[in-house]
Amino acid sequence: MTDAQRFDTLILGSGQGGKQLAWHLGRSGNRVAVVERRWVGGSCPAVACLPSKNELWGARVAHLARHAERYGTMTGDISIGMTRVRQRKQEMIEREIAAHLKAYKESGAELIMGSGRFAGAKTLAVELNDGGIRRLTADRIVINVGSHAAIPDLAGLREARPLTHVEALELDYVPAHLIVLGGGYVAIELAQAYRRFGSRVSIIEPAARIMGRADPDFAAELHRILSNEGIEILVSAEVAGVDGLSGDSVRIRTRSSLGDLSIEGSDLLVAIGRVPNTANIGLEEARVKLDAHGYIEVNDRLETSAPDVWAIGECAGTAQFTHASVDDFRIVSANMAGGNRTARGRLIPNVLFTDPPLAHVGMTELEAQRQGVPVRVATLPMARVLRTLATDETDGFMKVVVSSNDDRILGFTMLGSEAGEVMGVVQTAMLSQLPYQALRDAVLAHLTFAEGLGPLLSSVPRRGGY
Repeated sequence: MTDAQRFDTLILGSGQGGKQLAWHLGRSGNRVAVVERRWVGGSCPAVACLPSKNELWGARVAHLARHAERYGTMTGDISIGMTRVRQRKQEMIEREIAAHLKAYKESGAELIMGSGRFAGAKTLAVELNDGGIRRLTADRIVINVGSHAAIPDLAGLREARPLTHVEALELDYVPAHLIVLGGGYVAIELAQAYRRFGSRVSIIEPAARIMGRADPDFAAELHRILSNEGIEILVSAEVAGVDGLSGDSVRIRTRSSLGDLSIEGSDLLVAIGRVPNTANIGLEEARVKLDAHGYIEVNDRLETSAPDVWAIGECAGTAQFTHASVDDFRIVSANMAGGNRTARGRLIPNVLFTDPPLAHVGMTELEAQRQGVPVRVATLPMARVLRTLATDETDGFMKVVVSSNDDRILGFTMLGSEAGEVMGVVQTAMLSQLPYQALRDAVLAHLTFAEGLGPLLSSVPRRGGY
């Protein structure tokens, strides 16, 4: 093997944080290389965030078209062309690939397509996708390898060749009956989308409720909304085994307190969690330690156990959201420049892009109860937000969690139209440490969904209960 080619910084994986760091360092005059085994911009623009939201929007259009008569528009029969749905998504991906390649070129960072493995401290051996091997070394290494969908060890499941979110976004047909294992973000979003495209959909969730990290009242309301759209939801159901082949005929055998039940369908989607891509990349050669779950151990500065080696994004245990990985980039780039930025105390929001969406930032009411944090809670049905008088989008509600010791907003959750945008307003107030009264008394534009924050915050109990 030839001598290693030297760089200032090597980044293994081209996810959101890694590519942003590469472009930043490249523009600053560093010699940088990014090693990516498959997707030019990482999973977000290729098989995750953007493609899924692209198809979710298509499903929403189908839903609105079917119910257009309610608003005075007559459309006639509606049919779904999944080939065109997929084509529209792919056209977006191709634009993203072109934009990423342009960014690499303009920044001076080199993109190397191949599978990288550590061959020693700060040294990578890369098996190139087009043949051959390159040996690379650098003064600084950043690991950004992400995660992949978990396939649990259940009898017959792997043999059934189930879909993950990657394959589900490549379907060129509407499944007759899609069975979804899991009740989290990916499962719920795709379940609603395919129901709106025309599939019969059944969700099987082993836990007692879907969206287990949300407050129970939000989970119950989302359950009601999905059920009203015709989605079958089975909770507290343990999967005993799987028979058949996804895409042809598949049967899921379940056990619950109500007895044994078999669900037969045409296609099977597994969305029950993620596994970090840290196996078989030679981390032991790099002296990089993993935790008990396979995630890279990092400190608050995102430094690993090896000197001058950082880890960012999902493989380092960062919240599994693109915007969290972007903040990891900010932390690492600042610390590489001599700063002392940390991940401690970050306020990371999240949005479930159902229709209506579920958005959250900060502490939930359930978390406050578990941690013994004294709080005041107020809720507001979406039907009381004046905007819904015009749009009829009355499903859902808002909830705010306010400290009982002072007037800071500790958390906000909203299930309702434009929830993510409204959440951004509350997050800004939280970052500014504003008392809730400042937002309560703000002059918010009429007729917007954010206007509902006024009556919501007006119903916060006063300190002392009076």
